[in-house]
Amino acid sequence: MTRLNVNDARCEALFVSGLQRSDAPDAAALAELIRAAVRQYGIRGCAGRMAQEFGDHPEAAAARMRWIRHMVAEVPVARSPQLPSGGGQLRHRGSSHDTGPLPCAA
Repeated sequence: MTRLNVNDARCEALFVSGLQRSDAPDAAALAELIRAAVRQYGIRGCAGRMAQEFGDHPEAAAARMRWIRHMVAEVPVARSPQLPSGGGQLRHRGSSHDTGPLPCAA
């Protein structure tokens, strides 16, 4: 899976997590929110739930995703070697020590 897709998966997981605008998570908290969402829904489940929100509430969903993208760009999320998913594992290419900002593609 390409880095862009890993970034997309992280943003989708944050999108469906319980993260609220009033929260001020650090990198570790963001990573835990991502892990929890992927454990609960799986990678495809996160994408599906996000797509459903874009279908049901396009304006609110677009605003939420813009906020998530902005927040992730400002608070670097540490990469882990693999994210768990319900039916498989997301594999990263490149160094597992990269902790730079992870902008999400729109």
